[in-house]
Amino acid sequence: MNRKLISVVSAAALALSVASGAVLSAEKKTLLKVPVYFGTHLTGLGSTPKWLADQLNVASGGSVKIKVYEPGKLIPPKEILESVASGKVNAGYTTPGYNTGVLGAKGGIFSAVPFGPDAPEFLAWIYYGEGRKLWQEMYDKKGLNVHSIPCGITAPETSGWFNKPIDKPADLQGLRMRFFGLGALVMEKMGVSTSLLPSSEIFPALEKGAIDATEFSMPAIDKLLGFHKILKFNYYPGWHQPATVYELLVNGDTWKGMGETQQGLLEMSCKAAMLDGLALGEAIQFPQMKENLQKNGVENRYWSPEILDAFEGKWNEVVAEESAKDPEFKAIWDNMQSFRSDYAIWNKWAFLPRPGTVREQ
Repeated sequence: MNRKLISVVSAAALALSVASGAVLSAEKKTLLKVPVYFGTHLTGLGSTPKWLADQLNVASGGSVKIKVYEPGKLIPPKEILESVASGKVNAGYTTPGYNTGVLGAKGGIFSAVPFGPDAPEFLAWIYYGEGRKLWQEMYDKKGLNVHSIPCGITAPETSGWFNKPIDKPADLQGLRMRFFGLGALVMEKMGVSTSLLPSSEIFPALEKGAIDATEFSMPAIDKLLGFHKILKFNYYPGWHQPATVYELLVNGDTWKGMGETQQGLLEMSCKAAMLDGLALGEAIQFPQMKENLQKNGVENRYWSPEILDAFEGKWNEVVAEESAKDPEFKAIWDNMQSFRSDYAIWNKWAFLPRPGTVREQ
């Protein structure tokens, strides 16, 4: 590239930067006060909104900023959706699976789907299928004044910590277990009594014997909650949450009052947060799995085919029941399944089989 061309390119880049800065400076500054569902100390889970705030606050030059509030510091985590919708707070970080009391079971589809899509397929449906549109429509049909932005994703979780081996479906009968989302409906059908305890209450409940078992997140995150100190059998794969998606909720009036450039920066920053959260989560699990095995006396166990088949059979029952109860659940589910049936063509031919699996011919 000659000097003249370099000068032209540099001038164009400078002009674009100045123009962008001028647009941002012309827009009314926006501060989003964001209560979060998970503490930011939970690296790979709660750390995503903090990363988002750090990056956006620099990239926007102060035009749109995020201030993160730890769980309970501004409002209780369970109140995030309704507080954002009413304008009590102008934003919040959560996942629809924690709001099924308001949204119905269909909200859980936008969080994590048992035996459902993993992270790449989930993102494909959200961004290039109809997932994002259906997600927002779910809030609109409920009359909830929020703008939802997908803003975080994690890969599979472990599917449970137990105080004894679970060798057959009958071993689950009568257990009391902390469990999240649509997977909890499956566990109930397996004879497990489930409760959705927040992260801070799980370890004390295990210590007191109020619950017998728990699932929460990925190994590096579960470590921070100390499950390995009490429970020694950690089960895989994450059939209940092959991927989990999170969202930044912005009050609808706040969103409409933001400039287009501010909106664009927020959307782009959330996409970047998806990438960072996924990469971070994938990078920090295996050291903890080795530590659990070598230092903590934990057995990493893989569910038997018999138990996985039982989970999947009960999940199919849940889908049939929820589809019969709620036409919107059925519409969202059918849309995802239609996308997945086409994606399966690509999935079958494009990827090497994972260890222990054989690609169908």
